[in-house]
Amino acid sequence: MPCSLTPPHLSLSLTPISLQTLFQSPEEGWQLYTSAQAPDGKCICTAVIPAQSTCSRDGRSRELRQLMEKVQNVSQSMEVLELRTYRDLQYVRGMETLMRSLDARLRAADGSLSAKSFQELKDRMTELLPLSSVLEQYKADTRTIVRLREEVRNLSGSLATIQEEMGAYGYEDLQQRVMALEARLHACAQKLGCGKLTGVSNPITVRAMGSRFGSWMTDTMAPSADSRVWYMDGYYKGRRVLEFRTLGDFIKGQNFIQHLLPQPWAGTGHVVYNGSLFYNKYQSNVVVKYHFRSRSVLVQRSLPGAGYNNTFPYSWGGFSDMDFMVDESGLWAVYTTNQNAGNIVVSRLDPHTLEVMRSWDTGYPKRSAGEAFMICGVLYVTNSHLAGAKVYFAYFTNTSSYEYTDVPFHNQYSHISMLDYNPRERALYTWNNGHQVLYNVTLFHVISTSGDP
Repeated sequence: MPCSLTPPHLSLSLTPISLQTLFQSPEEGWQLYTSAQAPDGKCICTAVIPAQSTCSRDGRSRELRQLMEKVQNVSQSMEVLELRTYRDLQYVRGMETLMRSLDARLRAADGSLSAKSFQELKDRMTELLPLSSVLEQYKADTRTIVRLREEVRNLSGSLATIQEEMGAYGYEDLQQRVMALEARLHACAQKLGCGKLTGVSNPITVRAMGSRFGSWMTDTMAPSADSRVWYMDGYYKGRRVLEFRTLGDFIKGQNFIQHLLPQPWAGTGHVVYNGSLFYNKYQSNVVVKYHFRSRSVLVQRSLPGAGYNNTFPYSWGGFSDMDFMVDESGLWAVYTTNQNAGNIVVSRLDPHTLEVMRSWDTGYPKRSAGEAFMICGVLYVTNSHLAGAKVYFAYFTNTSSYEYTDVPFHNQYSHISMLDYNPRERALYTWNNGHQVLYNVTLFHVISTSGDP
C-alpha cells in the first residue's frame, strides 16, 4: 500500500524557493526513496526533493503550485506587454516631438512663410493633433502596468510564504486575486497591443537552410533575455527538433542541442509556447504537447472531428491539416472537419489540457487558403502559397464576423509552407522554399480612454 506524504503520518518542512526554480520541470515533486511501517502503524518514508512523484501529494500543495504557475505566466506575459508598450510609447513620443517642432515653426513664422508653406504646416499640425491624447493614454497605461507588476510581486511573496508553511489559509482569496490579475492582463493586452492588420513589411531573409518545407519559431511566452530558436525540417514523419541558443547562433548554425520527439509530426503548423512544443502527431488528429526541459510528452489529445493525412490541407498540401498558433490571447488550432464541409474551423485550446474551449466556423474553404495566422483573436488568411499572394480574408472571433481584405504580401521565394505570428516580437515567421524569413506587421488600433483595464 503506497504511503501518503500528508500529516499526521509524516511531517516535512519546505525551504522557500523562487518561481524560476520551482517550475524548472513539471515532474518535480516528492519521490519515495524507502518506506516501512512502524509498530504503531504509522508510515515511515524517506523522500527525495525534487524528483519524479511516487507518493501522492497533498491536494492543497498541488493547487498552490498551479496558482504559482499562473502567476509566473502572468509575469512573463507582462514582460512581453511592457516591451511592446515601450516601443509604441517611443514612437508616439517621437510624433509629439515633431508636433512641437511644427508648432514652434508656425509661431515663429511671422509672415515669412508663403501661403502655401504655411497651409502645409497647418495641415500637418492638424494631422498630428490627435496624437496628443493618445500619448497621454499611453502614459496612463504604462502606470497601470507598473501597478500590475507590483501586484504580481506581492502575490508571489504571499504564495512563497504559504508554500514555506504548507498552510491552507487564504487560498481561496489568493485564487481570486490570481484570476483577477489574469483578467486585467488580458484586458491590457487587448487594449495596448492589439489592432487590425493594415500592412506587412518587405521580407527579411534570416537564413537559407533545409528542404523546401519546414518550420522555425521562437517561444512566444519566453522572457526577453531568452532568444532560443527551434528548427524543424520537413513536413511529415520528422522527429528531430534543433534548439539554437540564440538567433545569431541559428544564423551561423552553431550552439544547438537536439530533441528527438517520441512521436513523429505531420505538417508544419507547430508552435512553441511557454516551454513546450505543440504539434500534430503523424497519421492522426492527435495534438501533442512536448516539454523541452523534461524531454517528455505532458499531454496528448484528439481534436474532435479534425481531418488529417491531407484530408483538409492548405492549398500546398504537405499534411497541413492542423495548424497551431499563438497570439495575444493564447493557443489556437486551425483545421477543418467533414461536418464543416471543409471550411476553416478556429478553436481556442486550453494549453494545459488541450481541451477545446470554443470553436468558430469561418466559412472559408481551407483548400483555397495558402496559409493563415492569428493576431489579436483575428484569423488572417492568404489566398495563395505562391508568388502574388496577399492577405485576402479576416475572421474576427470576438464578433463571429468576417471581411475580405487586400493587404499586399511579398512572397519572395514563391512557395510558402509555414506562416506564423509571434506576438512577443510582432512579426511573422515564414518558411519560404527553404528560406527562413521574417516580416514585420503594422497594426492599427484605436485606444479607448474609458479608464483602467
